[in-house]
Amino acid sequence: MDVARICRIANLSDAGIVAEIWNQGIADSNATLETKPRDDEFVRKWLLNREERYPVMVVELYGKVSGWLSFNPFSQREAYKFVVDISIYVKRDMRGTGTGTFLLDQGIITAVNNGFHKMVLTMIHGNEIAKKLYLSRGFSSVGILHEQGIINGKWVDTEIMEKIL
Repeated sequence: MDVARICRIANLSDAGIVAEIWNQGIADSNATLETKPRDDEFVRKWLLNREERYPVMVVELYGKVSGWLSFNPFSQREAYKFVVDISIYVKRDMRGTGTGTFLLDQGIITAVNNGFHKMVLTMIHGNEIAKKLYLSRGFSSVGILHEQGIINGKWVDTEIMEKIL
């Protein structure tokens, strides 16, 4: 185990670094269909308005946040209360260091502890690095949504993945 790496629930003082990492994912155009950069105030409000069951988790390496994972409701319908949608963002210079794997492993444990039965995510189709990570942790692909959004003036497909816990 990497004793220099920890995972914890994000707090308001993390808003700046969470926004920075989120904005890198937006700028790189391969992690999200978000197009508007996030500022510290947006992230602070986002963190304040989360239910306890849907935390944002950050990973620190030697005391510096290098990535985050958010738990998001899949749907407001009661029947879906055991399904959680996740998002993972890793700081650009920390990609390929095991940060995403560590976050996902901790996220799976947290999802089980929070009473979820299934995790789902939607990723940009063709992001093979992310797909390899999810497959390595037991996720399976359940479909492609064609021309789901526009990034840099081009239609992009998204891929839905799931893991039964």
